[in-house]
Amino acid sequence: MSCVKSENAAPAETGVGGLDHNPAALMEPRVPGKIDRDLKNGGRVKQNDVAPKGVYLPNNNIMTPHMRSPEYVQLSTAASITLGIMNGKMHRCACTRCLNLLLTYPEGCRANCAYCGLARHREADRDYADRNFIRVDWPAVPMDQIIDIVAKDPENSPFHRMCISMITHPRSDKDTVTVLKNWTDRIDPDAIPVSILSNPTTMTRGDVKVLKDLGADIFTCAIDAATPEIFDRTRGSGVQSPHTWKKYWEILMDARDIFGPQKFGAHIIVGMGETEYDSLNLVQQLVDIGGHSHMFCFFPEQGSLMDHLPATPRDQWRRVQLGRYLIDYGGRRVDDMTFDDAGRVTDFGIPQSELDMTIDSGIAFRTSGCPGKFADDISACDRPYGDSPPSNIASYPFQPEAVDIRKIRQQLDMERPGETYEEGDDLELVDG
Repeated sequence: MSCVKSENAAPAETGVGGLDHNPAALMEPRVPGKIDRDLKNGGRVKQNDVAPKGVYLPNNNIMTPHMRSPEYVQLSTAASITLGIMNGKMHRCACTRCLNLLLTYPEGCRANCAYCGLARHREADRDYADRNFIRVDWPAVPMDQIIDIVAKDPENSPFHRMCISMITHPRSDKDTVTVLKNWTDRIDPDAIPVSILSNPTTMTRGDVKVLKDLGADIFTCAIDAATPEIFDRTRGSGVQSPHTWKKYWEILMDARDIFGPQKFGAHIIVGMGETEYDSLNLVQQLVDIGGHSHMFCFFPEQGSLMDHLPATPRDQWRRVQLGRYLIDYGGRRVDDMTFDDAGRVTDFGIPQSELDMTIDSGIAFRTSGCPGKFADDISACDRPYGDSPPSNIASYPFQPEAVDIRKIRQQLDMERPGETYEEGDDLELVDG
């Protein structure tokens, strides 16, 4: 059987106080502060009412234009570079194969998720279109301009997939339909499949069906928290936010019925106070109903209610990544794995040779998400450095090389005898 510990391994990276996990007692969000009435619901933007002029690059020192979906959407920095909207390059990878579109309004997202840079509590601090999200800025771009660029040659586009990310806003459901229809009217979903990152709080079963009928290929829900308790604490009543565990699962089950097996799934953030068993048990639940999981490593987003808390220790993260891959793609079950009293994986329940092959392939440690055109287990949505800095990569947006595998093995405390990773081995890669 495959045991995590190796007598020859160097100490794994640890969290605060030497911990190898983020315990629930540590991961307590701050309480949201009060916001002046004039600053609520995009007050600054609507009062100034500056007309938008083409692409808007986030800049907290100027008056933010009055931009709204469906005419405008926001793009991740990586997608903007890939599309040619921005100049730049990403460390060790060709930006991204997924065109992530985020709905945008002056009022912003009306939810208040504790770990999110887009949360409502930031109204006094920064206008919505200027807020960071998964560690980067999101430029606002006219939707027609995006479609014009991609429609020139969809078959040879660098994008393997497009994803519409909804937010909690009264117009989000209607505008998602408009954005999707405008896209599919000009771009064949067979050339570039479309995913929906939904907002279950405002949706009905009928909304889910409309998106499927209009050509969406995959439907996902960002459940994020691995347990109902952590969900409520980080994105429900605990932070004055409208989301509920029950509603998210209701819409996810609607998606199962409407989109079908392997065409629906859920996001899970690791390191917000759950145990490794909690995370992997949720992965198993999703597999058992025909779905899939997309893993994110908790990172303290600047400006969020959890920006004072530690990122997920790498050993915890690597064990969950590995377990998730074995469940989603290796035909293994959480029941076959062994966990200690703190819910940590101590045995993955497979022969060591099979475990070694899985680790050495590196795919388990790549960014997980909706599939692209290479393979089912290689995500189009590679989110470069969305959950870590390049100096300490959590989710690899590229195929890990030998030096990366040695580092991963050190983090797992499973180094091969005579083969070690030393700090600085990858400095040339980082600096390059």
